[in-house]
Amino acid sequence: MQSKNSSFVSGAQVERALCVSAFMEATYIFPVLSSALLPGAIGMYSLSVGISRVGNTLPEPVYALLSGLNAATVGIIALAAVNLAGRAITDKLTLILVFLGGALGMLYTALWYYPVIMIGAGLTTLIWDLRWLQNSARRITKLRKILRGKRRSQVTMAKRRSWPRTPTPPNTLRPSPHHSLEKPLPSIPHSSERSSLTDDSHIRPYTVAAPRSKFAIMPSTSSTTLPSSTPLPTTTLSSFPSLVSWWLGTILLVLFLLSFITILLLRALLPDIVPRAFSLFSSLYLAGTIIFGGGPVVIPLLREYIVSPGWVSPRDFLLGLAIIQSFPGPNFNFAVYLGALATKGTPVPSFVGALIALLAIFAPGLVIMLGFLGLWQALEGRAWFQAILRGVNAAAVGLVFTAVYKLWEIGRVGMAGGEGGQPLGGDPWLVFLTAAAFVSGKWFGVNAPVAILMGGTGGIARWAIFIR
Repeated sequence: MQSKNSSFVSGAQVERALCVSAFMEATYIFPVLSSALLPGAIGMYSLSVGISRVGNTLPEPVYALLSGLNAATVGIIALAAVNLAGRAITDKLTLILVFLGGALGMLYTALWYYPVIMIGAGLTTLIWDLRWLQNSARRITKLRKILRGKRRSQVTMAKRRSWPRTPTPPNTLRPSPHHSLEKPLPSIPHSSERSSLTDDSHIRPYTVAAPRSKFAIMPSTSSTTLPSSTPLPTTTLSSFPSLVSWWLGTILLVLFLLSFITILLLRALLPDIVPRAFSLFSSLYLAGTIIFGGGPVVIPLLREYIVSPGWVSPRDFLLGLAIIQSFPGPNFNFAVYLGALATKGTPVPSFVGALIALLAIFAPGLVIMLGFLGLWQALEGRAWFQAILRGVNAAAVGLVFTAVYKLWEIGRVGMAGGEGGQPLGGDPWLVFLTAAAFVSGKWFGVNAPVAILMGGTGGIARWAIFIR
């Protein structure tokens, strides 16, 4: 039998291990992020330099490759949306919120619109989970019953007052036959007799058991019991050390909120005065702020605010979108590609535009993460906080379905589809590639990069067999 010290790890040992882990995380987080971001960022910047020197048209095999890559990408994002929905949907309310988030996101595209959808979903689950609506309805029903009862009592009293009163004459009162006036009253027993009558020693004593709660813990009937001297290892999240204190997290979130409002106001009030570099930074900064659910959600916003002003052509946008799927690192490196192309023809060098875009797309998420890291221990146990997160998560998953629809509408490029992008449904072969990517990832465990490369190969094969 192991000793107590060898069976359980003490709290001090846990805290020391966590402190060492936190120190190591703080020490190596920058090299890890650099190793994860830099390869893909450098590759996307190199691609932007090469694309900026390409003519207006590309060979037909390239368009076939891009269309196949986009079709497979849509299938992989659809698979991710389905998997996320399986975890986010916990009841009928979250099912409705996922559906409404996806449907409302398809109807309109704006920087302010997606946060409104997620905030509305968070407030909905807050009201529902804390039963504010149900309790209000119950109070209203109870109040109506009380008022209805008062009305009935008032009507009854009014009817009784309207009845005619007929007083009874005094000579009509008669003694009860059971109590005759001539019958003598019973005599009072003697003190000794009273003691014998009140003696309750012959009554069997009994005890009334206290009502048992349905939440009461019954004693264990198992033969294996822990000795009373053995302490149970209890570890709570509040005992874990935090890299960011709650007050520092609050300051970070407040400063970030002020910067968000300032950039939003400058963008709205001075659209023609600010240089393109600031417009690029503000667009990606605001887009990076509202990203919930991953990179696919931001793709429609980037197309709306980078392609629509004419900074990047639709063809170059779709080409970078197709190639980023096979690059290492996160899909947010797509912003590096867009930033380098957006500053083409301006006094700002392309590499500066790439750095601006990289900082703008990643900074909001890092600041929000550090801010909530300090507040998490204070908020994680709050019922209202968990309720809000449940609704925001459901709406974010719905927006991933919105991204699937948006990418489906622009996935077919070149040839008959046009360089601006056309729906994938116009070509049955591309529909097949989308379904194949979904099925291979869902039921055959094919990795996303492999499935996307298979889609590009399928696009080239179709061109080689049927079009050439």
